Amino acid sequence: MNAGREANSALPRASEAPSVIAALLEGLPEPAWLVDGESLTVNAVNRAALRLLGLKPERALGQPPALLCGSLEDEAFWQGAARDPFARIRSDTVLTHSDGQPRWVSRSISPVHTPDGGRYWLVLLHDQTRRRRAEAERETLLAELRATLESTADGILVVDLGGRVRSFNRRFAKLWGLPGGLLHEPGDAGLWLSLQRVMRDGEQYRLRIESLLDAPLMRSSDMLRLADGRVLEQVSLPQMSRGEPIGRVFSFRDLSEKLAAHQRIEELGRSDVLTGAPNRRALADRIVQQMAAVDTGQPAPAFALLHLDLDRFKQINDTLGHSYGDRVLREVVERLRGAVGANDTLARLGGDEFALLIDGAQMFEAEAAARHVQQLLAQPFSFDTLSFTVTASCGIALHPGDGSSPDELMASAERAMHWVKESGRAGFRFHVPRKEVDLLSRMRLDHDMRQALAEGRFRLHYQPQVELGSDRVIGAEALIRWRDPQRGDISPAEFIPLAEESGFVVAIGEWVLREAVGQAAYWLGRGLRMPVAVNVSALQFQQAHFVETVAEALREATLPASLLELELTEGVLLGDAEEALKRMRALAALGVTLSIDDFGTGYSSLGYLKRFPIQRLKIDRSFVQGLPSDASDVGIANAIVQMGRALGLQVIAEGVETEAQRDFLAQAGCHEFQGYLFARPLPPDEFEQRVRPRRHVVDSPVSGWLGLASA
Repeated sequence: MNAGREANSALPRASEAPSVIAALLEGLPEPAWLVDGESLTVNAVNRAALRLLGLKPERALGQPPALLCGSLEDEAFWQGAARDPFARIRSDTVLTHSDGQPRWVSRSISPVHTPDGGRYWLVLLHDQTRRRRAEAERETLLAELRATLESTADGILVVDLGGRVRSFNRRFAKLWGLPGGLLHEPGDAGLWLSLQRVMRDGEQYRLRIESLLDAPLMRSSDMLRLADGRVLEQVSLPQMSRGEPIGRVFSFRDLSEKLAAHQRIEELGRSDVLTGAPNRRALADRIVQQMAAVDTGQPAPAFALLHLDLDRFKQINDTLGHSYGDRVLREVVERLRGAVGANDTLARLGGDEFALLIDGAQMFEAEAAARHVQQLLAQPFSFDTLSFTVTASCGIALHPGDGSSPDELMASAERAMHWVKESGRAGFRFHVPRKEVDLLSRMRLDHDMRQALAEGRFRLHYQPQVELGSDRVIGAEALIRWRDPQRGDISPAEFIPLAEESGFVVAIGEWVLREAVGQAAYWLGRGLRMPVAVNVSALQFQQAHFVETVAEALREATLPASLLELELTEGVLLGDAEEALKRMRALAALGVTLSIDDFGTGYSSLGYLKRFPIQRLKIDRSFVQGLPSDASDVGIANAIVQMGRALGLQVIAEGVETEAQRDFLAQAGCHEFQGYLFARPLPPDEFEQRVRPRRHVVDSPVSGWLGLASA
């Protein structure tokens, strides 16, 4: 046979193979060739086989069949076929394409005998390459999926629609205490019994799982409490295939450490780090609880609040050092615990100030408690070889006569304490309501304040806010100033509380808002992109058209909303939380930045920090003053910074006056600061001159108490 003359046709010549067989061979859809029984060479080959091999006819015809399919099995077969005309074989093997790549095939070799006595073998092939490669890819994907599931920190469980196990990872077995996961294999529906045994309420869990399995398209997220105290988050999603549910995927995450950390942060925010006593916030919460009977229609509960301030405590710090001062504060707390009963509350308000809430106390009981406190503190303090005496000034406020809110009651007790200080210290005094002359003075101040707004006597000063670490000015806090022709300079701390009581703070707040927005727009027009914001009192925030007022101020000044920040006091959250959330979302939709001012001094809660669209927290100056020597301020400042960073919020500290305070805040991770260390509040032109050389001012909102806060 001359293979060279067959270059243009895959069909064999009639002299080499029966024409009928050759025609049938070419008509087969699968690759095939015919082997001559006498010469054991390829006598005919169809086009499908040539495509599979990547050969031309002349490279296949006349060749030994082992060259086309050259496995050891094929070589052994053809050696035996020379002696056995009826030999046949069926198995899987590998071909080599002309490009050198393997082709997996199912191959069968069958004998063919023609009527004229000719002997042939028909080789039929079925190409399995795509299937084999798909299987290999599928196995690789499955291996990657298994590796992914095993590497995740979550426990994963996959079940079918009947709740039977399909697969799970080792993390799942470990979370639930399954011994190596070997007790539950695919197809097992008894897994849920094992889970119920370690649940705190297994029966309730069983009902929950049944409801999920009965609703194959339901998505759910549940908190599971285990009998050992751990808390797991369970998320369940439907598993879909071609648009139809085929099972459920459960993921489990251990939240125990995270919840413990949040609880610790809450505790730090409610307790004094140095002494372990409750702090001002915890005391305010306790007062709210004591006042709760008023809302039930019962008579207002009677209790007393004692405000203590150690006399000349600064001398101890200056003479003996802060370490001795801290020891004195801890000893004072230990002694004061002897003056409180099981239902009373002892709190450290900050620095050397303390408070005692005496449950059920009226005037005589409160006086007895104050005298007891004086006796406890009169005993000498002895540390090492030193011995000295500490006295305290004590102010007493009684509920309900001296205040209907925590702030009012604490303010009354503090005023009474200051009267003791002014009278010579080391004593106690009850709060006395304002005299008529005080009321007349307040009436005059209220009138002058209203006239000042009408006659344009208010001014805004701006205190730079600075990025820690770079000293970049990133904004300005707007602070209101009032200079009266007769009275001179009047502190915001004097007239703003009166404005809040009378409701006039709404009018002042709107003026400050428009003035600050206009100033920011003026700076922007002069090429100084300086973010400006104002803080909003609770009363102004609650006005029905507050959001529209903000939008109108921005529109009139043509100021981008991103250059305005509204700092909200925590008091805005004490009323209708849902209404507050609605308004805050509307403000956020305008593009205005929202922040919480004086954080930690009111009713701070991780719940609203997560829920409300807040971007910044401001550490109150009362927690900055004692840094870095005051352990209580250190603990509170660290807690606020870490909490803010964990929630993705910017944290700024106010009242920074020393380099030591600034350095501590920078090391703690605080983002920004403001205070006299960098600059006091400045008139607009002086502020511009101060920051104008600093061309790298960034687009970050400013803060201020609607311009009402005092510096």
